[in-house]
Amino acid sequence: MPPDAVPAAPLLEISDLHVAVDGKPILRGVDLAVEAGRVHALMGPNGSGKSTLANVLLGNPAYRVTAGALRFRGEDITGWPTEVRAKAGIFLAFQHPEAIGGVPVIQFLRQALSARRGMDLSVLEVRLLMMEWMEKLGMDPAFGERHLNEGFSGGERKRNEILQMALLEPELAVLDETDSGLDVDALRSVAKGVRAVRDARPELGVLVISHYLRMLEELAADRVHVLVGGRIVAEGGAELGARLEAEGYDAWRT
Repeated sequence: MPPDAVPAAPLLEISDLHVAVDGKPILRGVDLAVEAGRVHALMGPNGSGKSTLANVLLGNPAYRVTAGALRFRGEDITGWPTEVRAKAGIFLAFQHPEAIGGVPVIQFLRQALSARRGMDLSVLEVRLLMMEWMEKLGMDPAFGERHLNEGFSGGERKRNEILQMALLEPELAVLDETDSGLDVDALRSVAKGVRAVRDARPELGVLVISHYLRMLEELAADRVHVLVGGRIVAEGGAELGARLEAEGYDAWRT
């Protein structure tokens, strides 16, 4: 970079974020930046505020921002509703994806993709895209006709989330404990899917929220952030994740 060049702004910038749920403070001044093309991992003990942060990034109205700001590509999105954030290119893979009976996967994806692109896509267009990505993700082509997450195993639900991420082509993907409840083989399959999406979209920024070092290793996380008591208390490279695996969080508890 030339000496007088201005560094690019982070893809996502969280500044002094305070959040309350039902009047109870959960996040107490979070500062965190996610860069385009990099994998950032957020780790922390249960109750530290990890899923609260994911919900705030989604725009869940049950989580009230009491101070601070969220900026996406330099624009303040703190007050943006969920659908506007999604259309702008923010994607959240849920820890526990809900089943929606009567709604085939292909129908759901057609609606979501049409909203993302701002144009009505045909069933055929969406089917062709789905078939291409289902092959890459090792999914049965009949998957698209099943009702959304109804009767799906844990691994199927998580791979369906990755299929959505692939088709929607977000700028930022937030993976909220995507490895939760998965055995080793399913975790590897999901991680392989994430890597395939990143290969297709090298500028994709990823924030993966996880308890486990294995997921960080599978995704080759560039940066690790530790959330304890509603604050980021440590940041570092992959070696920080290994330290947490070995020592736990006691060193950062107050």
